[in-house]
Amino acid sequence: MATTPVTDPLALGSIWARCPVTRLGDGSAHHFFGYYNKPVWNAAGTLALANRVDAMQSDLGRLAAAQVGVFDMTQDGVFRPFGETTTWNFQMGCQLQWLENTASSVVFNTRSFAEQALYPDFGATVLDIVTGERRALPLPIYVVAPSGEYALCISYDRLQLAHPTIGYFPHSVRPPLDLAPPDDGIHRMDMATGEHQLVISLRQLREFDAVASMDKAFHWVTHMEIAPGSGRFLFLHRWTECFEDETRWLHRLFTANPDGSDLRLLECGDHPLSPPGAAPEGIFDYEKAIYQLSHPTWRDDDHVMIWGPHDHQAHYHLYTDRTDEVEIVGADCLTENGHMTYSPDGRWMVSDTYPDEEDHRLLILYDTVSKRRYDVGRFYTDPALGKVNRCDLHPRWNRSGDAICIDSVHEGERQMYVVDVSDVVGAPARS
Repeated sequence: MATTPVTDPLALGSIWARCPVTRLGDGSAHHFFGYYNKPVWNAAGTLALANRVDAMQSDLGRLAAAQVGVFDMTQDGVFRPFGETTTWNFQMGCQLQWLENTASSVVFNTRSFAEQALYPDFGATVLDIVTGERRALPLPIYVVAPSGEYALCISYDRLQLAHPTIGYFPHSVRPPLDLAPPDDGIHRMDMATGEHQLVISLRQLREFDAVASMDKAFHWVTHMEIAPGSGRFLFLHRWTECFEDETRWLHRLFTANPDGSDLRLLECGDHPLSPPGAAPEGIFDYEKAIYQLSHPTWRDDDHVMIWGPHDHQAHYHLYTDRTDEVEIVGADCLTENGHMTYSPDGRWMVSDTYPDEEDHRLLILYDTVSKRRYDVGRFYTDPALGKVNRCDLHPRWNRSGDAICIDSVHEGERQMYVVDVSDVVGAPARS
């Protein structure tokens, strides 16, 4: 299936490279994976994780269910469900991910009604998709360490209140949430035992190099990601007095050890706020704003990539952890926010864009050796999907670094696609 090239790719400082695009599954239902920072394929490359739903868009509620399963490449890509959940959203799914220290186990968030739970209604399930053995975990996960030993967990109640695009609907009525409590924040949970402890509190974050805009604001944590060696993690600390206007959100980028020690502030996105009610009209205007600090990822154990401002200039910025070193990446050709990750060998970076004036998103590759950008796909997205039901490409590498999995709605369905980029990444660097 062909995609449409941009009108003048060289005007964007890029090279157009047409790459084959193949849909996963037979289209009998809608499928998506979710976020950009977790592997879809298993170690053998034979199974691809997916969420399966009946409708491309819907008003999600506490009873909305999604199947979880795999596309089996050894059986012509047939979808094999292995579970169901009512804790999911279209942006992040149910945080479905492989347990890398096992042969065939996955973990995903599920509904839990355990008494005296830290986060009522929410937990997680570990499932061996070969043996069927399953066990419950007491906290909902956000991300699991590549070592498989621990997970980082946060309150999805706070996300539902502040950023409902990535939150979960509770079953029960919740009491009002404190602005920055000392007993909530980031928890580390042992994946073998379920034991957990608070490692960084929201009160601690509010008091760390505090700025005036924090005083009356609601605080939360998001976008956690663990370094390849599992020895550090990153996260965004966000705060606001106005949930509805994301241009009035403020952001900081942190890294820390898994036990919460050696907390380092890499960037503070505190900025002058526009007057209330002055939010941009476009659905994605806030994503392209100069002060947006978003979509961090590890390049390796010592470097963090993120889109955001540094010295009041928005770029793709690469930070050296635990130092003051910051460099701009792709200053002339990586000019807007996207969901970026590095290839397994670290040479290539994949990212995407938000919809342009013709409602198309670009899938892009950046060669860190030749410093060139390649546009490898252009996909239409229906603006009628709105904000909560939107479908970002969220590109994800395969294990060998020659294919990318995306979510897309360009064929009028929400489906997962594989983009073969072997001709691009296998080619010699162009000067």
